[in-house]
Amino acid sequence: MKKKRVIRNPQRIAGNPVRKPVADMPSSEARWTFLTNHSHVLILLAQHPTLVLREVAVQVGITERAVQRIILDLENAGFLVREKVGRQNHYRIRTNLPLRHPIESHRTIGDLVGLI
Repeated sequence: MKKKRVIRNPQRIAGNPVRKPVADMPSSEARWTFLTNHSHVLILLAQHPTLVLREVAVQVGITERAVQRIILDLENAGFLVREKVGRQNHYRIRTNLPLRHPIESHRTIGDLVGLI
């Protein structure tokens, strides 16, 4: 006889963290945000350059693997520089680079980080 698998938190299946709804908003309106996960990761690392990826994933509300892909994207685009210090990674944001979309390309990464 097979044992039934008990799902303690049905919203957290396959290791995906549960996104918390934005405060003071009905849940139907909290499914999207104005900033992308890429910008969330970038802003967090600008504020806390020694943050471990697991903590970034928890704060952004995505998987650790998704954070790894985003960091690779940001590194490949030149927005982020990873420096190994002992066993830890330290991240440096290149704040002087322009944002990528034509509508916002007159602004820099530093402008975005400063705004938040």
